[in-house]
Amino acid sequence: MTISRKFLIFATLGSLSLLLGAFAFQHLGGLPPCKMCIWQRWPHLAAIIIGALAIGFDKPRLALLGALAALTTGLIGFYHVGVEQKWWDGPNSCTSSGNLGLSPEDLLDKIMAAPVVRCDEIPWDLFGISMAGWNGILSLIFVVFWIIAFIRR
Repeated sequence: MTISRKFLIFATLGSLSLLLGAFAFQHLGGLPPCKMCIWQRWPHLAAIIIGALAIGFDKPRLALLGALAALTTGLIGFYHVGVEQKWWDGPNSCTSSGNLGLSPEDLLDKIMAAPVVRCDEIPWDLFGISMAGWNGILSLIFVVFWIIAFIRR
């Protein structure tokens, strides 16, 4: 087995592991995902499909697309961390925001229409790093493996 193939397999399995972990937290751990968590899942799915194609058809050049998918989910993860830490605002549809100027009726309507899961709250962390943070860190490591697979093709 070539070095390139090993790195393709590792990067693909990495995205698969993170995606399965997210589903385990959701379905076994009772932690439903917020909108930004869902956004982070799609690039992992793309990376898995790209990795399967690259491995199955022996096309290591696809590793650049895998790297792009891993980079995308990693950047979304780091953006999500910033929202969780209140460094910047997230999407209005899943974060709390100032309610200045709203009438009590409008405020109540906004509260009742608010999603159950907010993007600016951290439901779980390990060593002070949220799930979004771990996704960002690990995804950037996978970017390196995708790039090595491309270089060693």
